[in-house]
Amino acid sequence: MILETAVLDVRPGHHDAFEAAFAEARRIVAASPGFLGLELHRGIENPDRYLLLIRWRTLRDHTEGFRGSAAYGRWRDLLHHFYDPFPTVEHFAPADTP
Repeated sequence: MILETAVLDVRPGHHDAFEAAFAEARRIVAASPGFLGLELHRGIENPDRYLLLIRWRTLRDHTEGFRGSAAYGRWRDLLHHFYDPFPTVEHFAPADTP
């Protein structure tokens, strides 16, 4: 399992429109092969900041599968214009802990 993370800074005053667009975008990504789950959290101290967590079966399911699909184009059209600055996406794998 891979965890995709992104801190999404939404342009001030646009959080309602972002959340409405995200409701549609959620369905798009959820239909992607390898998608395991998603969480979107809104900041308490900064309500224009969101934390996006998406679980994927493999890294390729995200980086090649979803990002290489027509569905990603729709995701991008729905969401990318809300961000300032554009978010950095990182991926994490479970760490072995003793």
